[in-house]
Amino acid sequence: MDADARTDGVRYWFTAELWRWAARSDEWVFVRLPAEMSAEIAAVPRLRAGFGAVKVAVTVGRSHWRTSIFPEATDGPYVLPLKRAVRDAERLDIGDSARIGIELVER
Repeated sequence: MDADARTDGVRYWFTAELWRWAARSDEWVFVRLPAEMSAEIAAVPRLRAGFGAVKVAVTVGRSHWRTSIFPEATDGPYVLPLKRAVRDAERLDIGDSARIGIELVER
C-alpha cells in the first residue's frame, strides 16, 4: 500500500481507473480498491449487509456521499460504484483515473 493510502484508523485514499461492469449499462461504473487495502478492510470484524457490503463515506474531488463497497468476487478486491451525478460533477468518464477517499462508517 502506498505511503498515503491510509491516513488514520478508518480513512483510505487511493487512485483508481473507472470501468464499466460488462454485464450492465454505462450507469454501472466502478473503481476497484487496491488488493491490500481491500484485504485490510475485509479483515476488520463487522456486520455486513447483503453481498458482503461495507458502508462508507466517499470523497471524489468536491463530491461527498455515502454508499457501500462490496467484494467483486469471493476473495476479490472491493469495488466502489460511482453514480452518474458524481461522474458528471467531477468530469469523469470510463478509463479516467480518480483520486478517491473512503471512510468506513460502521465497524
